Amino acid sequence: MTTLPVRDRAAARPAAPAPAPARFRHLLAAEWIKLWSLRSTHGVLGVGALTVIGINVNSAVSNADRLAHQPEPPPGASARPEMLFDPLATAFVDPAWQLLMIIAAAVGAITVFGEYASGLIRTTFAAVPDRQAVIAAKATVVSAVMLALGTLVSGASFGLTQLLLRDHGGLSLGSPGALRAVVAAALVAPLCALVGMAVGATVRHAAGSVVTVIALLLLLPAFFRGERYRWVKEIGNAMPLSAWTRLVTNPERWRPPGKYPLTVAEAWTVYGAWAAVAVLVAVLVVRRRDV
Repeated sequence: MTTLPVRDRAAARPAAPAPAPARFRHLLAAEWIKLWSLRSTHGVLGVGALTVIGINVNSAVSNADRLAHQPEPPPGASARPEMLFDPLATAFVDPAWQLLMIIAAAVGAITVFGEYASGLIRTTFAAVPDRQAVIAAKATVVSAVMLALGTLVSGASFGLTQLLLRDHGGLSLGSPGALRAVVAAALVAPLCALVGMAVGATVRHAAGSVVTVIALLLLLPAFFRGERYRWVKEIGNAMPLSAWTRLVTNPERWRPPGKYPLTVAEAWTVYGAWAAVAVLVAVLVVRRRDV
């Protein structure tokens, strides 16, 4: 019996089958594990949600107490105290929801720059060379998680505040503008998370990403509030904060619209445009820059 040399035996051995390419569902599972393996994720989202809800509830409690001790209007007065009060605004207090915007954006950013900082991104792209698919999976998982968070916070804030204000003009979801406000507040979390992903992919630094997100979402709109020049106001109207403010405004509480008001349709367009551009920026930056 003839024995083949070791080199010939190795050559004659059948080659191992190539591993099957990762499917998108596998990428989704991997990104889910990455997101929830960070202990900070649970704490930041949990504490953030409770803080936002707590600020809104505190606003409702304060207003309910104030209205309960409001003296009766004098004879002939045309408006009751409740008519001068907007119950919808208590569910969407600006500082509370601005905090949620920053939290969502920071979590979105860390899903990208966190991998670059730890070097895990090299392993990810070695296993899945299709960078576009990786970013798509990240965006899908982050958007789903933030949508769930936004829905929880928005629904709880609206339900609890209106329950506390039931004797002072509290609203239901069927009230004009209420459902729109709840949906808009729920969607602002995934929107800001996608913006954070784009910033994280571009900046790739923890402090730099957070500062950039705050400047982009909260500080920049403050520079475009004037109405002297139309182009200044139009830029301000194109910001997510302006769109959110327009969508959560009670349509039954009249206020001067200003020179160049943002319509409801335009506000929804701003939401969609920012989300699409954010994903596009994240994909292009990750595809073109080295790890």
